[in-house]
Amino acid sequence: MSEVTYTAVVTSTAEGRNGGRATSGDGALDVTLAVPKDFGGSGDGTNPEQLLAAGWASCFVGAVRRVAAEKKVRPTDLAVVAEITLHHDTAANDFKLSAALHLEASGVDQATADELVRGAHQLCPYSKATRGNIEVTLDATVA
Repeated sequence: MSEVTYTAVVTSTAEGRNGGRATSGDGALDVTLAVPKDFGGSGDGTNPEQLLAAGWASCFVGAVRRVAAEKKVRPTDLAVVAEITLHHDTAANDFKLSAALHLEASGVDQATADELVRGAHQLCPYSKATRGNIEVTLDATVA
């Protein structure tokens, strides 16, 4: 078993994604949840897909930096745009997720940016947690 580095504790209350709240045990996170307007909701809050995208993008950019350091390359600017899509299979009345992770980098060539995004996907804990469970597409753009 590996050493525990950190455990996040978040509680979701009431109706969950439909008007509930999500709060962290340390008080740093306190958000109102709402179904997105695109999905027929009020859109008056955040939603679980946005929270997943924020966490994954943040973790992934850190993984890119780690891979870059191992390869001894120094991108000058990095950004990761995470798109989390909620799919509704109306025939089965079932839901599933997919993800697209877009690396935006400068200070490296396209081949290096492609290597960084592939390496980060092998290293990032969010990528590991979802591997084989959801469809994930990766790409890199050099500015």
